[in-house]
Amino acid sequence: MSLENSTVQNTETNPLLADWNTPHQTPPFTLIKHEHFIPAIETSLTEAKNEVDAIINSNDHPTFQNTVVALEQCGEKLERVTSVLFNLNAAETDDTIQAITREVSPKLSEFSNYISLNEQLFSKVKAVYSQIEQLSLSTEDLYLLEKKYLGFVRSGANLEGEARTRYAEITTELSQLSLKFGENILAETNGFQLLITDQEDLSGLPESEIEAAAQSAKSKDQQGWLFTLHGPSYTGFMKYADKRNLREQLYKAYTSRGFQNNEKNNEEIIRKIVSLKLEKANLLGYRTHADYVLAERMAENPKKVSDFLQELHKASRPAALKELSEVIAFAQKEGNEDPLQRWDWSYYSEKLKNASYGFDEQQVKPFFQLEKVCDGVFELATRLYGLTFRENKQIPVYHPDATAYEVFDEDGSFLSVLYLDFFPREGKSGGAWMNDLRPESNVNGKSIRPIITIVCNFTKPTETKPSLLTFNEVTTLLHEFGHALHGMLANTVYPSHSGTNVYRDFVELPSQIMENWATQKEWLDLFAVHFETGEKIPSDLVQKLIEAENFQSGYACERQLSFGFMDMAWHTITEPAIGSIVDFEQSAIAPTELFAPVSGSCISTAFSHIFAGGYASGYYGYKWAEVLDADAFSLFKSNGIFDKNTATSFRKNILEKGGTEHPMKLYKAFRGQEPGIEPLLERSGLKKESVILTVNL
Repeated sequence: MSLENSTVQNTETNPLLADWNTPHQTPPFTLIKHEHFIPAIETSLTEAKNEVDAIINSNDHPTFQNTVVALEQCGEKLERVTSVLFNLNAAETDDTIQAITREVSPKLSEFSNYISLNEQLFSKVKAVYSQIEQLSLSTEDLYLLEKKYLGFVRSGANLEGEARTRYAEITTELSQLSLKFGENILAETNGFQLLITDQEDLSGLPESEIEAAAQSAKSKDQQGWLFTLHGPSYTGFMKYADKRNLREQLYKAYTSRGFQNNEKNNEEIIRKIVSLKLEKANLLGYRTHADYVLAERMAENPKKVSDFLQELHKASRPAALKELSEVIAFAQKEGNEDPLQRWDWSYYSEKLKNASYGFDEQQVKPFFQLEKVCDGVFELATRLYGLTFRENKQIPVYHPDATAYEVFDEDGSFLSVLYLDFFPREGKSGGAWMNDLRPESNVNGKSIRPIITIVCNFTKPTETKPSLLTFNEVTTLLHEFGHALHGMLANTVYPSHSGTNVYRDFVELPSQIMENWATQKEWLDLFAVHFETGEKIPSDLVQKLIEAENFQSGYACERQLSFGFMDMAWHTITEPAIGSIVDFEQSAIAPTELFAPVSGSCISTAFSHIFAGGYASGYYGYKWAEVLDADAFSLFKSNGIFDKNTATSFRKNILEKGGTEHPMKLYKAFRGQEPGIEPLLERSGLKKESVILTVNL
């Protein structure tokens, strides 16, 4: 059917437009149908435009309240509808949802430009901003005023004539290109299957991986064992499968996504994206897209990011080379006479780790039953922040795998709704993320509590076993839960300041600090029991886990840095991109490379973080935030990992504050000082391999 012909727009018949008579006004997912989205968005777009026009056409003298706060509140219904659509497009999509998203994205870009490029509206905001020294405003009010004014400037408000028109064209095209990039990766991921019918080809795989593959094949009405490019299936096969040719096949399928000679190829999309971002930055007076982005980041400019990445590279490179030589020697000892390839790394690394520490990840999985891990994460939030979690089956969910919880504060007051959605499926993008369906706010005393989602792609339960997580999946859950805490504990006035609406190189602090608890025996003892015997995780196994934590930390750091170098290379170009995507990529990451390039493989064409997400010129932020989280957790280690005073300070100064002040000011309020890099080097075991780093955050 034509999406344009949909007419379900009456507020009484369209659940997206009607009042949500659900617990805590959560989305009525069971009532929402595909045909509701287009008319709901068109109606709410008209309403939002009318709200903006009311500000523009007002004859009242521009004030902070009637202009800046009024603008902050424009489009609340539109935001409500689109948040549902975009969450579904990531977590439970199909061809129709994708088509709807493609159709509405240009309209949303046009509306955004209608605001940011409106001369009359900007003149009113500018009039208020010009009085900033005379206004009696709170710290958060002042920050909002500054952000609104700079937001206009950074969105082309000062452009004129052809430049203004071109800016609007660029932003619209970029929104479409990013969507298409993500759709292509999802299609390529779903489009590959490795069906094994010979049991000998399963050699080396743990029983849990084999059973999951058998169940996957059965779900597709196929005989044998089915492996895919989705997280748990791919990573397990690459780590344990003895058949080298099959590991190679799977690796090449994974690393060629978006890089094949078909309609899902992302190469031209990348050229267009980076070239358009450069043109947009130039229009706004910046040399590169990175210069434009970093002007509102802790790092401030590309040189500081480059220095930061280079210093970490110097620290990790010696360790990475040493680790590579150790794996090569081990593989030769194991009988591998061929040169070590990328598809051999996880396989031999896991065996070496087992040999070195007596630690096999399969040993800990029986102690990490998903439901128990969730209990442990909830209990951690209880001990740190006094939170309680109660499942509410009356809250509608968008898929049967998702569960909904009510979250309450220590005094019993309601804080948030939290959706948890753990297992991979064809309608879900890969990876793991947190998002909000509704941000927290308290404008004019009207308190609105947030609705938060955590979406992952974890190991599914089988017919005989529950979902048993790898250690990496445990840390992933802690990571995303940290983001969720940032959203759930938000205590700001304005939604644009709430939760994770902070500088991109600061947003990973609340998430990454949570990962530190994963190796703390005191926390593990709260929940980590064997799913069959009920036995607590043994102390010696935890000790092996701790000893193995920094195994190949140099290699891991170099790999992460390679993504940061690549991101910065793409976004510091000063001329439009016209050459080979893979040649550009290989040049950018050459300093961190440990293997020869693999023909037919490309990272960029599946690098959704920077081409379909919000991390363009910001991927370095993961390592940047590691410095912050290691430094911050050192305070917990000193005072006790459940210390309530430390947790309260972190909550009040970091989690509740969101983007109400500059992040360094917030961090210093918690820590009492700027972060140092020593705790990170010590935690990762790199200090002994490196010189003292000189970069300061």
